[in-house]
Amino acid sequence: MSIFKRGRVYWYHFVFNGQHVQESTQQGNPRVARQIEAAHRTALAKGDAGIFERGPAPTLRDFMKNEFMPWAEATFKEKPRSFSWYRGGVRRLTEFEPISKLRLDQIAGEKISAYVTRRQRDGLNVTSINRELQILRRVMKLAEEWGRVERGIKIKMLPGEPRRERVLTREEEKRYLEAAKEPLRSIAMVLVDSGVRPEESFRLRWENINWAGGTSGAMLIPHGKTPSARRLLPLTPRVRFVLESIWNKSGKLREGYVFSAPTKSGHVEPSTIRLQHRRAIKFAELRPFVLYTLRNTFLTRLGESGCDAWTLARIAGHSTIGISARYVHPSDEAVLSAMSRVQISRPAEEKEARQIPS
Repeated sequence: MSIFKRGRVYWYHFVFNGQHVQESTQQGNPRVARQIEAAHRTALAKGDAGIFERGPAPTLRDFMKNEFMPWAEATFKEKPRSFSWYRGGVRRLTEFEPISKLRLDQIAGEKISAYVTRRQRDGLNVTSINRELQILRRVMKLAEEWGRVERGIKIKMLPGEPRRERVLTREEEKRYLEAAKEPLRSIAMVLVDSGVRPEESFRLRWENINWAGGTSGAMLIPHGKTPSARRLLPLTPRVRFVLESIWNKSGKLREGYVFSAPTKSGHVEPSTIRLQHRRAIKFAELRPFVLYTLRNTFLTRLGESGCDAWTLARIAGHSTIGISARYVHPSDEAVLSAMSRVQISRPAEEKEARQIPS
């Protein structure tokens, strides 16, 4: 018997006459699931059902409710924000009946276009619509992987989505930090000096701070958006000063969150500092920006300093080198220097070549 649990229900899979059979039992009881698998094997063996034939595809609404959301809940059990994001997107897709009532194999390009048109009429921008399309794409991909539809439709994102290109100048950074109050000020200095993601800074723990590592110490980022997010970063003198000040005030704790707060998670959340961030921007008389801009500012400065894309990817915790390449823009001086090194080495190569007997 080969059953496995996906979300809250059990699935079974086996090979019959060289053909892979995989089905959901729609049951949360493993004993009942094994009985359903045994009944299917018996039916195939007797020839009552013949070779496995795919049943009718479920509607998008039923698939999201009965299979996708249980999977999302189990997968993102320790990431409530990610689960909340999926839940909100699924709810909005379900509310659009012209697409949610269709079977998975009936969803076509024109139906998705109708959904996009509706969301544009609702006043959503390109970024918001693309996030919902991402969820639909994930739903269709899993439906294909789980055998609920023979081939899922390819869903393309809308063009024209703006990127977070905002970079603070040194003067803007100074004005913002002077206007920011604690804990925002300390968090902002960590972001703009290390390039960690805001949520990574929120979850910094004392047991992951090594005061003796590197020149000024080091901090471990144990988890994040992808496996690449796990990394060890050296502390700059300013980040060490900030963390050491908090550490001394806290009584030199050996464990716990650096930026602790009376929240459900026990650490600072975006809602904790949202008002502080808005006030700091207002008092500093700056053009509005999101907290993530501080990370973007650090990475842009790092790229401008001559850092290569591979090193930048490791520092930033990027999953692909293509993301890091956006921050690396070699200057004219760097290009000239590289070309000069090639020209310097060429005469030696030509001399060596002339000495080789023909």
